[in-house]
Amino acid sequence: MAGGSAARVLARAAGGGRAGAGRPRGPEETLALLEASVVHREGALLALSKPPGLPVCGGGGGGELSLAALLPALSRRLGLPAELHVVKAPDRESSGLVLLSGCRRATEQLQRFFAQARRRGRYPATYCAVTVGVPAEPEGEVCTGLRRQQCGDTVSVVPVAAPSRGSLARKEVKKTLTRYRVLGAAGGCALLQLQPKTAFPGQLLAHLALLLCPALGEPERSARVGRVLGQPFLLPTEAARPPAQVLDEELARRLQLAPGPRRRRLPLHLHLQQLALPGAVLTAPPPPFFLRTLRLLGLPGPGGGTPPPSH
Repeated sequence: MAGGSAARVLARAAGGGRAGAGRPRGPEETLALLEASVVHREGALLALSKPPGLPVCGGGGGGELSLAALLPALSRRLGLPAELHVVKAPDRESSGLVLLSGCRRATEQLQRFFAQARRRGRYPATYCAVTVGVPAEPEGEVCTGLRRQQCGDTVSVVPVAAPSRGSLARKEVKKTLTRYRVLGAAGGCALLQLQPKTAFPGQLLAHLALLLCPALGEPERSARVGRVLGQPFLLPTEAARPPAQVLDEELARRLQLAPGPRRRRLPLHLHLQQLALPGAVLTAPPPPFFLRTLRLLGLPGPGGGTPPPSH
């Protein structure tokens, strides 16, 4: 990212780094944010850091803003090939690295590289997350089956502890695995490094819930973690309370959140920080609101150091 003007665009579009920040409002503001968020450019490859809440593809109806819809305009601004393909990107509510390619052959080669790396036991993608709760073990793996389940008007990702061979063969359930490591903990919250070995929509959020440590800013699975005498436990999907970010008063005070709807708008603290490519490692720093949360909670920076002050 070049210069102070880019940093000001990022901070302004992210709400100045406030913990309850809103999302970019329109195409022009979002385009400016994406242009300022380029972290790597080489030949037909482009990597940028997307804000949370921006879907990669549309489909939500009502002319929903998406990265795919903005790619032609972004290509023109950056002088890139007219057709950009998404190679790798985080889920809608997550922030972080988006890898784009202007060459279809390069796109296919990189997608094969990521798939082969996972099959060989490597972890090409590294995320960081702030969680409400601290895992019982400082590092380990979460391995479970996952499936998509219709719940009213929404589709949820639910764990399947012992999937049958038939459900796996019919691809109703997929075996998933994530490696995690606690980078720091303070006041009942933690900064985690997450490395998924498999790719399934919503995998990381579901795995964090199984650790009884939902991601900060993630209401659905936060509502599934109950407490009895201060001890967390996982509620069945059908018994979960209406989705709402569950924050105790002390945590809300430390995050400087006033009572009311602002807490429900807390952005998701899950960030795709690093991608390992053939011969290169791409890195994108977390957005301002994420760094501010680390500072307020007394957690280390994702690289292990103290996060820089937010402005």
